[in-house]
Amino acid sequence: MQVAIISALEEEAAHIAASLDDVHVHERASLTITRGTIAADSGETIDVAVTVGGMGLVNAAATTQCLIDLVDPQAVIFSGIAGNLNPELHVNDIVLGGTLRYLDTDMRLVGQWKPESDEFHSDPQLLDLASRTLDAMGIHHITGIIASGNYFVDSPQKVEEVIRATHADAVEMEGAAVAHVAARNDVPALIIRAMSDNADTDYEEFHTFDVSEYADTAARMALAIIKGL
Repeated sequence: MQVAIISALEEEAAHIAASLDDVHVHERASLTITRGTIAADSGETIDVAVTVGGMGLVNAAATTQCLIDLVDPQAVIFSGIAGNLNPELHVNDIVLGGTLRYLDTDMRLVGQWKPESDEFHSDPQLLDLASRTLDAMGIHHITGIIASGNYFVDSPQKVEEVIRATHADAVEMEGAAVAHVAARNDVPALIIRAMSDNADTDYEEFHTFDVSEYADTAARMALAIIKGL
């Protein structure tokens, strides 16, 4: 079985790569893609490819297609951080992308192409596996709506606009594009987002966050999910 993992953070990808056997590295389309193997709980050997996709919808889409072309995976897992829009959630809680919606795309036009939908979804079996895995790890999570757009949401006005347009639980810049490209290729996808803030942090402050603890947790989540396949 082949699995492709797209990480938001270099640190997370490095943790995952360090857990693989028979490692080799590919350089393609400006990506450093680490490939290796890991033993699943079932005893099956899983072939894993992991890379850092870059910020924004185009980078996410290009990375997803590149991995699908290179690896021919049976699953694509995308892990990253997002701004929290749900008052019932807190920093470090997880939103699994049951539904993913674009913020700034007229889906009346885009949705005329495969998969002919105005929204996208993580694979139900992968969602179930992820939920059970996070329960076992004691990590609070929901399966919810994630909004993706090509701009940084950092003010009450923008938060209100996003919630009104998408009814989302979290907002970020890549997830819908990953799910969209995976759906075009008939590849099951899973989008995992950890809440980094309440979508109220100025970018100049946000990009200085210490992400080392999150990166370690995210890597452990991704590896635990893979081992459960």
